[in-house]
Amino acid sequence: MSAQNKAEAAVSYAALILADAQVGITAEKLQTLLKAANVDDVEPIWTTLFAKALDGKDVKNLLINISATGPAHSQEVAGGHQALGPGDTASTDNTQGDEKDTKPKDDESDEEMGFGTDKLYITHAEWSSEDQFSASAGSNVRHANVDAAGFKRLPFNFCALSLQPFKQPVCTINGTIFDYENILSWLKDKGTNPVDGQSLKTSDLIKLNFAKNDDGEVVDPVTYKVLTDNTHITAIRHGDCANAFAHDTIERLNVKAKNWRDLVSDQEFSRKDLITLQDPQNVASRNLSTFSHIKEKDNGNSHGDRPGNSNPNTIDRSAKIIKAKEAIARSRAEREKANSSQTRPTQQKSLVSRSITSTLSLSPSTKKTPYNAARHTTGQAAASFTSTGLTPHTSGERALLSDEEYMLQPRRVKHKGYATLRTTQGDLNVELSPEFAPKAVWNFTRLAQQGYYRDLAFHRNIRNFMIQGGDPSGTGRGGESVWGKTFADEIEGPMTFAERGVLAMANKGKNTNSSQFFLTYRAAKHLDRKHTIFGKVIDSEGVKSGETLKRLEGVETDDKDRPVEECILKDVMVFVDPFEEFLKERSEKEKEEMRLEEVRRQGGAEDERTTWTGKRLRQDGTVQEGSEGGGGVGKYLQAALAQRGPNDGDEEEIVEEIVEWDEPVEPVKKKSKTGGFGNFDGW
Repeated sequence: MSAQNKAEAAVSYAALILADAQVGITAEKLQTLLKAANVDDVEPIWTTLFAKALDGKDVKNLLINISATGPAHSQEVAGGHQALGPGDTASTDNTQGDEKDTKPKDDESDEEMGFGTDKLYITHAEWSSEDQFSASAGSNVRHANVDAAGFKRLPFNFCALSLQPFKQPVCTINGTIFDYENILSWLKDKGTNPVDGQSLKTSDLIKLNFAKNDDGEVVDPVTYKVLTDNTHITAIRHGDCANAFAHDTIERLNVKAKNWRDLVSDQEFSRKDLITLQDPQNVASRNLSTFSHIKEKDNGNSHGDRPGNSNPNTIDRSAKIIKAKEAIARSRAEREKANSSQTRPTQQKSLVSRSITSTLSLSPSTKKTPYNAARHTTGQAAASFTSTGLTPHTSGERALLSDEEYMLQPRRVKHKGYATLRTTQGDLNVELSPEFAPKAVWNFTRLAQQGYYRDLAFHRNIRNFMIQGGDPSGTGRGGESVWGKTFADEIEGPMTFAERGVLAMANKGKNTNSSQFFLTYRAAKHLDRKHTIFGKVIDSEGVKSGETLKRLEGVETDDKDRPVEECILKDVMVFVDPFEEFLKERSEKEKEEMRLEEVRRQGGAEDERTTWTGKRLRQDGTVQEGSEGGGGVGKYLQAALAQRGPNDGDEEEIVEEIVEWDEPVEPVKKKSKTGGFGNFDGW
């Protein structure tokens, strides 16, 4: 047999073996590959393939090596044979004579053009081959990389020793995670790493710090993105402890930004302090079948002292059970939270009350809108919908305003406030109007309560116009509001500068109110809609505010309208705070509503707690006998008996009066009149 015939026979036999192994490489493709590499002598290569096929060795790896590098560069050795290149010598017969017969044919050239070219399709063999790495591939893809026992992946939040969720996570320098209690008992007994079998000490363990959200899920501490089995997780080591992050967070905020400080503890670190806990591109490191203690158990070398349930066959079932329990616990907690926020009617002893209660409990209840609910929602639904780092929210709950935000709405607080301005010229009583200027009144009263206006000089005084103060610097350029910044004007309302003694805010332009205020000495219509009016001067018993205002107007000033004489605001005393009065009234109203709600839960409104006979019902549902002042049918009889004397009951008795009725008498028929023509019956 010639060398070419031997080569074709080896190719055919090797192709049968490979086809049976579902490798997906045909004899024609192998022959085309070798001829495309300009191999002059193919007999040694086919002899090697034939020998491997007969011995049952790994023919596939040799063929893949030949396909990738060409037989001229392959140094694969098997069974004493070596793949020879075109430059090597071999004792073969008729090689040169048969060289012209080894040229590729037309159909083989077509197959050669279809492999490794820019064709727009792939063959079935290429699609299902083991070296196919496309997104859509056959069932044999990466078949050779799968262990015979099957690939079993350990979740990132599971201990590599007990194969159960960890409670106190620690890791090694290689990123293998254990539970501290489990690995501690293991190291005391064996002193080796249960994953790779190498020596391991307790001092080599690194404590891990994982962040969790409200639902107990492990999240990134910066972006709050939930970490899953497909997340690249990296820890930053600081001595014997480490903080876990998503790798993307460290890459973007530390590495690329060149910020080598921990984003949680603000400690410095270097690249060598990064520990990879989970890499989705390297799932082989979390393959249970490669763990040393699993192999020992499979080989029968385990002594049964391994903590926890470390059977890899039950890892998937355990994970599913744990996840199901967590989901049930979360749903139960949400249900209990919803039930606790709604008031359940209590059961009554009366059958009617129980039926009403059951009907109310079965009917769908609507959540009452809080009094301080804003017009806008919290925005959590939209934020969680567009961001994976937030906990999902599906309810469009309205945002809640604080007491300050709620009361500073115009026309909300209608109570009047009262304060006294103590000056060197006397006292001034002012009435505050928060209905149309709530922010100005809030600012004035809060600054006064903080002692901000104590011992401040009036820095501007213009006769027949106004007097201005409230600046701690005394220059007219200072002052700060209670919020630390200027606030907007409140000029909408009926209040105008139509009289003497108007209290208003001073400003240096639109929406620049701070702490300065002024009092007018006369009507100033030209200031309307330019300054916020929040009060006016009033007289009271013992305090003549008008006279004090007149004395202030008479204080001498210099050419810059600054008082020459002592004109100081000693203090501002707030006697009636309108906002505290509003909160007090609101609290009393809520208590009354709660009381009425409790009465309604007990069986109805307060005026419906009596029976139809006028007897009152107690809280426990029993009838109160002999109730005083009760209404109903018997109240007049009881009142009449109370007016009678003690001896009247023996002499008088109530006798039923019987009225007799005569039998009904039929009416007498009128006789018909005779004479005349009548009704013509006799005709």
